[in-house]
Amino acid sequence: MRLFRLASVKLSLCLMFGILLGQLTQPNIKTVWIGFTLIFVLLGALLQKQTRKGVPWFTLCSFLTTILLGVLVYTMAQPINYPTHFSMRASTERTVYHLKIRDILKPNAYTLRYIAKVHKVDSSPTTGELLFSMPRDSAPTRFKVDDELLSFGTVAPIPQPKNPHQFDYSRHMATQGIYHQLRVNSGDVVPLQQRDRTIKGYAADLRNHVITKLREHAFGQKELGVIQALLLGQRDNIDEGTYNDYKNAGAVHILAVSGLHIGIFLLLLQFLLAPLNHITHGKTLKTVLIITILWAFACIAGLSPSVVRAVTMFSFVAYAMQLNRPTSTFNSIALSLFFILLVSPMFLFQVGFQMSYAAVFAIVWLYPKLQRWYRPKNSILRKGWQLLSVSCAAQLGVLPISLFYFHQFPSLFFVSNLVIVPFLGLVLGFGAFVIFLTAIGQLPAILVTVYNTMIGWMNAVVHVVASQEDFLFQKISFDGFQLVLAYVGIIALVSLLQKFRFKPLALILGSIILFLGHALYTRHQQQQTHQLIIAHQVKGSILMHHGQNWLTVFHGSNARLDYLLENYAIKARIDSIVTDSLHNAYRIGHQKLYLMDSLGVYPRPKSADYLVLTNSPKINFERLLDSIQPKQIIADGSNYNNVVEQWKMTSTKKNIPFHYTGEKGAFVIDIID
Repeated sequence: MRLFRLASVKLSLCLMFGILLGQLTQPNIKTVWIGFTLIFVLLGALLQKQTRKGVPWFTLCSFLTTILLGVLVYTMAQPINYPTHFSMRASTERTVYHLKIRDILKPNAYTLRYIAKVHKVDSSPTTGELLFSMPRDSAPTRFKVDDELLSFGTVAPIPQPKNPHQFDYSRHMATQGIYHQLRVNSGDVVPLQQRDRTIKGYAADLRNHVITKLREHAFGQKELGVIQALLLGQRDNIDEGTYNDYKNAGAVHILAVSGLHIGIFLLLLQFLLAPLNHITHGKTLKTVLIITILWAFACIAGLSPSVVRAVTMFSFVAYAMQLNRPTSTFNSIALSLFFILLVSPMFLFQVGFQMSYAAVFAIVWLYPKLQRWYRPKNSILRKGWQLLSVSCAAQLGVLPISLFYFHQFPSLFFVSNLVIVPFLGLVLGFGAFVIFLTAIGQLPAILVTVYNTMIGWMNAVVHVVASQEDFLFQKISFDGFQLVLAYVGIIALVSLLQKFRFKPLALILGSIILFLGHALYTRHQQQQTHQLIIAHQVKGSILMHHGQNWLTVFHGSNARLDYLLENYAIKARIDSIVTDSLHNAYRIGHQKLYLMDSLGVYPRPKSADYLVLTNSPKINFERLLDSIQPKQIIADGSNYNNVVEQWKMTSTKKNIPFHYTGEKGAFVIDIID
């Protein structure tokens, strides 16, 4: 495969491996520096002695150096590794924090959330960032990027998920170098007048200005939400039904300013600035103008990480297009990958980054092969085949990642892409013109009507495709091992179709055997599963009886099941779910479990191996323990915190194990049949 023969691709793979190795081993930063320095000196020595014959020691040392470079940049990108990090000075007591808003996250129903830099703890200068949140209903103001404030509170680690197979938000934030949160009430916040501006702050203000101006015009609510997502990278205001339509139609990538949008803008600019090719140094001037305009658009879109990544990548591609060499595109994409990871190694763990590069590499690699394999003579059919080739190549590139993270596959993706993508250049180009006129306050009503109609038609097409539910495959369980095997199989299959050879055939057969073996092992593990799980949910009580591929859920009236069960069913490969109301008594093999609710009714007979406390029953807890003598006490999330603390102290005095799901997460009992 020619792609893997390029030095830029090999070095990028080595850098990625080094970053993954750093994440896995979490080495000491001084140790990494020493190792990198030694191998770099060795590389310099080998440069003087390397010959074309014999073992390529210089090449091998180059790869090892790049791997260690990956470990080094990962380690250096961890703010918590530095002695100036605020966590080194943070106290368990309430403390004053001087914060500067770096980014605004999508609020939920109850809280406003921000990413904030910690400038000071009390009067001590610090570094690092945290997740800052405050109640939505009582917030004195909504902060903007670069706003500064004083906050009085206690920093705590971002909690890990309390239930099995749930989304790990702490791990997600860790990919951004954020490990702590500060949750305060509105009375504990004092906004400051000072505001040291940054480029990102100016970009955010520009985007907010454009959004405010857009709202003054007669755009429909759904259409305006799509416009903000499509052109400004702002998805907070998009209608939930519209977003689900795009997701189920396989067109959700259209709603995020990403490589697709920047690539289309690049092609539009190449076309519009083509006359510059005919003047002296015109190609260079054209490339400079294109890159400048792309970065100007990135500023309008708020300089979000996904936009910065896409514009950086296509800045390299624009340079490759100027060189007009066969391997320039491959090299430029690989170099952009290397450069981005060198500056921001944590991007490697972000889904958007993974999908962007997987799609672009797949298109650049597979599209020419598909065009050589079949080329219709009819010009209309040829254009249709080209669009289908791009769509299929991109979808094949991101399919394993999509299954791993989102567990669904919209099989009609090619329909929505065939209908929308040909006109997306017009939609984006016209939209950019609308945004420009909006920013300067000169947008005429006729253009509002025309563009609103265009977006409305696009939404309608997506809705029709998304409505074909029989073609949407959901809740597909797909783990990391299957992800790796899928990519090995795809690469080997394409290589085999291009030219029949034993090596790719062996890789395909090996991948299939490992895939089947993994499936059999997973099935065997599933057959051995028999558990009772006391789940954690604030103000709710849930017990789950999991056996093999079935799940029985006992729940109280206040319990919220949808999100909990959806994730659990996918990861645990559950085929059948039955729900029921909570009972007071359960038998677990040869042991008994008693659930005491707010009524405080004692079990009959007065004995239980496991005592589950829910809804803060008003009881004499010490007398209860003396009466039924449980071996284990579990308090779930429906209880008041102060009551739980009293129970915990009493249990400790009596040497009875106490488990609070709000602290330790769900309590899992393995049932021995």
